[in-house]
Amino acid sequence: MAFKVLLVDDEPGALEGMQMWIDWRKLGFEICGTGSNGREGLRLIEELEPDLVVTDVNMPVMNGLEMIEAWQRHPARRAVSFALISGYSEFEYAQRAMRFGITHYLLKPVEAEEAAAELEQIRGELLREAERSRISRVAAYEETTALIRSLLASDPQETKNIRPCPLLDRVSASRAAWNCCLVQADADRFPEAREWASSLLEEKEALYLIDLDYGQFVLVYGEGAEKAPGKTKSLKSGDVVTELIRGASGRPVCLALGESRKSLYEIGHSYTTAARAMSHRFYEEGDLPQIFTYEATRSLGFSQHYDQMPLMDRIIESIQLMKPDDFEKSVTSTARSFREKRTAPEIVEKAVIHLLYKTSEYIREMLGDPAEEVLALYHVPGMSAPTTLTGMMGYLKSFGEACIEALTREQARKSKGIVEEINQYIREHYREALTIKKLAQVFYLHPVYLGQLLMKKNGVSFHDMVHDLRIEEALALLNEGRMKNCDIAEQVGYANYGQFLKQFERRHGMSPNEYKNRI
Repeated sequence: MAFKVLLVDDEPGALEGMQMWIDWRKLGFEICGTGSNGREGLRLIEELEPDLVVTDVNMPVMNGLEMIEAWQRHPARRAVSFALISGYSEFEYAQRAMRFGITHYLLKPVEAEEAAAELEQIRGELLREAERSRISRVAAYEETTALIRSLLASDPQETKNIRPCPLLDRVSASRAAWNCCLVQADADRFPEAREWASSLLEEKEALYLIDLDYGQFVLVYGEGAEKAPGKTKSLKSGDVVTELIRGASGRPVCLALGESRKSLYEIGHSYTTAARAMSHRFYEEGDLPQIFTYEATRSLGFSQHYDQMPLMDRIIESIQLMKPDDFEKSVTSTARSFREKRTAPEIVEKAVIHLLYKTSEYIREMLGDPAEEVLALYHVPGMSAPTTLTGMMGYLKSFGEACIEALTREQARKSKGIVEEINQYIREHYREALTIKKLAQVFYLHPVYLGQLLMKKNGVSFHDMVHDLRIEEALALLNEGRMKNCDIAEQVGYANYGQFLKQFERRHGMSPNEYKNRI
């Protein structure tokens, strides 16, 4: 971090010498300008905003002490450190400077080593002051943000009842007007949008970022003239908005601007109107639109009439009947009806959430615990992610298709009965010391009944099925030719080679070695 230095001296040679013989960059400084007397120095302090002013004491027009005194009384005064240059005969000036809090001196002629030592001390003080200022700014920003958040949550009609706050009074008075820019991004692009907005805070004053739920945040910004004691920095109308739109260009965000208010205490109204403007994104197609404004959308409206219940019932019925084609047609028809009648987004959202709840209850009743595997993939309690009709109905479609698929799987499982589950278990565990007794314990069935059931459904006994699976795998391993016969027997589940040999010969009429010789 390099601090800016202004040099003020009426002797050109002294100015040139300080610039040449002191390694300012190495010491952490950069020279931003030079002046030849106190009056010029006073103008340059206001114009260049240096961190440090190194000034001669005895100068024409206005000497160094008079310049320091004038700056400390200046209405636009900001924190500036001063270092005096004086000769031995001018030491009484240095004593007078103590009244202004000046503690750093350089004696003429300025020696590079002595100047470096003094400047290192000054840099340390500036660093500590910069850190204190940073901490103070962060604390003030966080406190202001918390207060603004409470204003956003308050009823815009109750502004007169809000208790005044000195900090909000100062912030509010610093700008002619205040407004909200509501920012919305798709869930997977939200971090990128949030990072962009955060970078704006480092560049702009009177700009506050408040995080909201559901992939949104709001930028509260001041506009109009910046009012400071003795100084008015004119800002063109719309500068902040223009900057926001320019920054949002090419980014995955949608902006909505509210109606500005003169007082920060009325920011709740700006936020409410920004949210109304954002609601008109609901029926937009394709990529995120760039910006909506309350001014442009205030005359547009939504239908509060809801008559799509028969269509919604048809969606539920198609899920219950597990008819994916009918389900897709019903979702498409419902979406078309919402769009044609421009139904209010909040009504659409409530209708879809109701349908999600009703469908969730149904599949829980039909599937039991397996239903949770489907529901875990969807945020059923609310539509936090989709913010357009297309997104919302796409979310519903995906959810319904997952439910139909789960219900279809369950129906297929039940139609095949428990035998398929048992067969699957045997296929997964045949390499183990699996017995009919152990299998019966797993499925809570009597061993004799289980054996009869498998024989009836599979056409082979439990033991034959196990041996068939083992010998089938053994054949594959023999074909690969990488393992010994005894190792293959052990891998497929036989405790001894003799048993493996017996079962292999029974099924193929030859020994494993004879089989390998034929390959």
